[in-house]
Amino acid sequence: MYEERYKLHPISAFLNFIKGLKELIFPFIIIFGVNIFRDGGIRSMFNQGWQGFIPLMVGGGILIFLLVTGIIKWKRFVYWFEDGELRIEYGLFVKKKRYIPFERIQSLNYTEGIFHRPLGLVKVKVETAGSGKIGQAEAELTAISREDADRIENEMEKAKHQLPVKGALVMGPAEYVELTKKTTKSLYHMSIKELLILATTSGGIGVVISAVLIFLSQFSEFIPYDAVYEEVVSFLRFGLLIVVLTIFFVLLIAWIISVVMTVFANYQFTIQYDEDHIYISRGLLEKKKVSIPLKRVQGIKISQNPVRQLFGYATVVVESAGGTVGDKDEKIRLFPLVKNKRMLPMLTELFPEFVWSPKLVKAPKRSVHFFYRLSLVWWSPVFAAVGYFFYPYGLLVLLIIPLVIGIGVWQHRTVGYALDEKQLTMQFRGLGKHCYFMLKKRVQVVQITQSYFQRRKGIASTHATIKSGMMGATATTPHMEKEDATRILTWYEPSGTKRL
Repeated sequence: MYEERYKLHPISAFLNFIKGLKELIFPFIIIFGVNIFRDGGIRSMFNQGWQGFIPLMVGGGILIFLLVTGIIKWKRFVYWFEDGELRIEYGLFVKKKRYIPFERIQSLNYTEGIFHRPLGLVKVKVETAGSGKIGQAEAELTAISREDADRIENEMEKAKHQLPVKGALVMGPAEYVELTKKTTKSLYHMSIKELLILATTSGGIGVVISAVLIFLSQFSEFIPYDAVYEEVVSFLRFGLLIVVLTIFFVLLIAWIISVVMTVFANYQFTIQYDEDHIYISRGLLEKKKVSIPLKRVQGIKISQNPVRQLFGYATVVVESAGGTVGDKDEKIRLFPLVKNKRMLPMLTELFPEFVWSPKLVKAPKRSVHFFYRLSLVWWSPVFAAVGYFFYPYGLLVLLIIPLVIGIGVWQHRTVGYALDEKQLTMQFRGLGKHCYFMLKKRVQVVQITQSYFQRRKGIASTHATIKSGMMGATATTPHMEKEDATRILTWYEPSGTKRL
């Protein structure tokens, strides 16, 4: 039993200040942006006397409040170990206490940001099976030394693995036998070549453009849309070539930014494991270490976009109960990018209970038109509108029809499933190919769905769901033989199975 109280490093006060400042960055930009870009700019603020300094005084007052709040939060935050629990006491105005039994702790995730690394500190997130909101840890220690982080891990391991000696008297002093220390093995280290291929094929350009649009949407009330429209019309007069080149360079810059972000996030990606956990570490500016309890792994998903599939690369995602990364419900990528020939031996080493090369049962030939027919129905109004309003060049949109049909045929050739006594494998394709490997004991729900047209053709779609993060993960084999769908349902046979 320990009663010594531990505090966070003083840098936590500054980190709390930065966190509060980040949440108010948009209001600050709006307040000062309006004053800077109005007529007269900054000079007009000083020409208004003391009233012109009101925005500066308000901003300064908010900064002082955030700094004082950060210091108080640091001063009032303490943690200690007692009765097999990690106990935390914190609170700005109201003192709160949180007791976390060590046996409930699933993993300790470490982050070393740019303010942590020079001081030898880490941020620790305590993950439990029932961690609250999406991406939210049960507890977070903003900045502690590596020694203190190791102390928490040691206390957790002792509480989980110490056993009472047989024959010990109930009323006497407790005696314990400590288990041997677990050895950690290195499994995988991403090379620079793989890192660059990952960055260039990640598709992060969409994330960058979305982030820019979200940022601009914060200022929608201040954007002069009429003036912007006039500028766009004037710009279009320069000709199609200039417009195309401008769009190309904008996309190129967004792609370069996404490449840099991916390199920073996955630099020195390393996987280690022991008998209970998988440990993933990565990052250049912000180094993260995530531990995945093997007993919490619900399934494995292998994904390939068309470019990576062409060159024989894949991404492997761990579907883990309660397993997310960051502040969002982001899945844990076991291998962000790995060669197919290297992937299977490593997966076999980590998860020997899985069958990694099953023979798939494919969809029947008569179901092929189901993979593209509905897409053509949805696209028909678009084809008609573009062809009518932009005739005759709008008729070129009809070239999309063979593309839609081709993708549908590709999806038909990809879809399939395999059944083992203890495992269900389901493979399907959107544009990228996805293959789920799920143990029977981990499957939560199996459903069969049939539309009117599917019923006439004797085909059905099957959906299997496993627990993953807060929302779960669902694999689908669409437009299979009705007998195959029934076979999967019969194999599963839980009382909660739904037939639709």
